[in-house]
Formats: sequence, C-alpha cells, structure tokens
Amino acid sequence: MTAPYDRALSAIDAAHALDPKKITVAGKELPYELHYAQKCSEYLAKRAPSASEALRLAIRAQHFRRWEVPRDSYPMTRIGYHAWRTFLKKRQAEQVEHICRESGYTDDIAGRVAALIRKEDLKMDEETQVLEDVACLVFLDDQFEQFEKEHDEDKIISILRKTWGKMTEKGHELALQIPMSGRPQELVQKALAG
Repeated sequence: MTAPYDRALSAIDAAHALDPKKITVAGKELPYELHYAQKCSEYLAKRAPSASEALRLAIRAQHFRRWEVPRDSYPMTRIGYHAWRTFLKKRQAEQVEHICRESGYTDDIAGRVAALIRKEDLKMDEETQVLEDVACLVFLDDQFEQFEKEHDEDKIISILRKTWGKMTEKGHELALQIPMSGRPQELVQKALAG
C-alpha cells in the first residue's frame, strides 16, 4: 500500500494530465498543467528543500483543473480577474482537500493543504509565502517570455514590480538566477531599477 502522499500526488497529477492544452518540452509533448505542476515542484525543491508534505501537495496542486474555468469566463477587467482568481483558489482548495482525505490524510492535514492553496495568511504564514515565491518564480521562468509578448511595456513593468513585491529575499535570490536575455531581461532590469 502506498503512503497518503503518494496516493494524493498520483491523483493530482492524473488530473493535470487531462489538461487539453499541450506544451512541448525537450521534444516531448506534455499537458500544460502537468508541466506547470512539475516546474512548481522543481522550484519548491530549490526554495524549501525540507518542505512539509502539505506544502509539497499544495504547490503541486495550486492550479488544479484550472483550464476548466477559463479566464475569459469572467469579465476582462481587473475586478473580473480578481473574482476569477478568488473563485479558482476556493474551487481548487476544495477539490484537492477532498483528494487528500480520500488518500488517507487526516482532516487537519487535508485542511492545511486547502488553506495553503487558498494562500491564507500570506505574509504571515511562512509556508504560504513559500508557495507565493514558487508561483512567482515559475511565472518568471516559464510564463514571462510569452506574457511580455502580449502586453504593453507599462503593464509588464507594473506586473513585474508587483511580482517582485510579493516575494521574499530568498525568492529574489532564486529569481535573479533565472537565465534571461533580450527583451525579457531588459524589462526585468527596468522594473527593478525603479
């Protein structure tokens, strides 16, 4: 019999594998959300190598079945964006909490995973802040290059400054190690210059 962690991780990744959006990495096609989850786990290993099981599961599941609620299902405004994100965090937390219980975790641990996915007590809870650092690092490493192609410079610099402001010093150290060149590097330098 496998441990609750292995069962929960397997169920989370099985759901990620259903994402219809694909990405090619090193010549291999993967469902995008599975790729994203794996990148999150990679950054968690750098940011907090001795992370608790609850944090490791929350990191792996923070975008759980996100493709089922597309961004354009909410108004394309700032308020619409925040409403979408709030709904997703609550939905993802509930779904993953259920998986954790089914996998053999106690209500306390399953609830902790859900609280982390909802990013409760951000800035006050060290594990929630680690999750935020990891999300920002994956954005910078894996999503920023495409993002910068779709938005004007002022918006990009504003988003970069907000992203930087959400991160800890350890997160900043890891972010500065992400290889960038060309326009993405130039935009990051502008944003950090003030």
